[in-house]
Amino acid sequence: MRTPALVAIAATAALALTGCTYASQEPTGTTGSTAGTAEEAFNASTVAVNEDAAALLPADIAERGTLRVGMETSYAPAEFLDVDGQTPIGYDVEIATALAASLGLEVAIESAAFDGIIPGIGTKYDAGISSFTVTPERVEVADMTSYLSVGEAFAVAAGNPAGIDADDLCGATVALQTGTIQQDEANQMAADCEAAGKDALEILTYDSNADAATNVVGGKADVLFADSPIIGYAVTQTGDKLEQLGESFATAPQGIVTAQGSEVTDAIALALQGLMDDGTLKSILDAWGAADGMLTTAEVNPA
Repeated sequence: MRTPALVAIAATAALALTGCTYASQEPTGTTGSTAGTAEEAFNASTVAVNEDAAALLPADIAERGTLRVGMETSYAPAEFLDVDGQTPIGYDVEIATALAASLGLEVAIESAAFDGIIPGIGTKYDAGISSFTVTPERVEVADMTSYLSVGEAFAVAAGNPAGIDADDLCGATVALQTGTIQQDEANQMAADCEAAGKDALEILTYDSNADAATNVVGGKADVLFADSPIIGYAVTQTGDKLEQLGESFATAPQGIVTAQGSEVTDAIALALQGLMDDGTLKSILDAWGAADGMLTTAEVNPA
């Protein structure tokens, strides 16, 4: 998630994920599915214009004909780059495309540094769609319309051959991506195991979640530790050679960022609710293994 799982501090969130993730960086043992490639991208022509939502748009955006969306493309499966290293893909990209279509607009995805998106809302960008966790700090400066609940989760090889207990990872080998909040939390788990006199928890770090997942599939590690959408994506991409262990935890809503009190907020909230109601949002998230976290109410600035 784009914020620490246990402490919602916006400044730290930008540091939670490092490096770029590409579609080619899938775990080995995939099914060969083309889901998640530019060739199989969401078809915006299937989305009907929501006339009520479109009528709420400011005149300058309606006349421009495009919805400018700020996005930091290094977070598979939400927003990342295709194998060409240039084309943004992922469920947030498709949600942005569907929202624009619902408003009678084209989408213009503008790659940006994560911590530069919110300051650019209302000037450089009409909206920010980049796995933004809703936090009190953010809703003080912008509106956030919720669409997804994201937490953390574990995955193990199918059938859990090592008999891993999600409530006690002492003695297990955990694979995770370097620089994530999961690394900090796993270090704390390891310290707790040592303090309790239990078997050591070993931590293996990798440049990408795909590499971490590959090593769980291959048996080098027992547990994959990542954000819940990444776990769902890894299960899908490995052809169910992985399975989620236990329930997701430390969940929090993510939201689409717009200018505070703006007509854009009203238009996007109504359009997003329509995509929830007609099944479009679920269809998009299903394709990326992230539908379990879908919300059914597009709430502006949820508590």
